Amino acid sequence: MAKRDGENTLGDVLKNFIEANRLQSGLDKISVKDAWHAVMGETIDKYTLQVQLDRDTLYVSLSSSVLREELSYGKEKIIRLLNEQMGKTLIKKLILR
Repeated sequence: MAKRDGENTLGDVLKNFIEANRLQSGLDKISVKDAWHAVMGETIDKYTLQVQLDRDTLYVSLSSSVLREELSYGKEKIIRLLNEQMGKTLIKKLILR
């Protein structure tokens, strides 16, 4: 079925709805949790207590201080991988606690 002039695709309508109702930040907060699980895997996810996006900073609470120390060495790579997983640059800073 061809799109006629003046008609929007369902994707366009949803995108406009999300923007008009300022829902994108809420969706980003959910997708960042999914991205953390996908990028870091089951093992690290088991030690993850909380993943929270606040503006451009991702706060991750971990139950293992040893894991927190190990991950701190690769923060830049983790940020890059998470942003790639989400398809946009949302995270500029990573705080492990």
